[in-house]
Amino acid sequence: MKLKSGLGVTLLAAYLLVIGVMGVFHVSLGQFSLLVPILALASGVALLMGR
Repeated sequence: MKLKSGLGVTLLAAYLLVIGVMGVFHVSLGQFSLLVPILALASGVALLMGR
């Protein structure tokens, strides 16, 4: 399976890394907790647009 090497895939990878680190190490982002849903929205939009 070949993945596209675009913006959407990169943002998705970053989102999954953030979620993984938060879950494994019980890290709270505090004031930056808004970053996670914004990153998820940005990756979803970029993937739907084919970038």
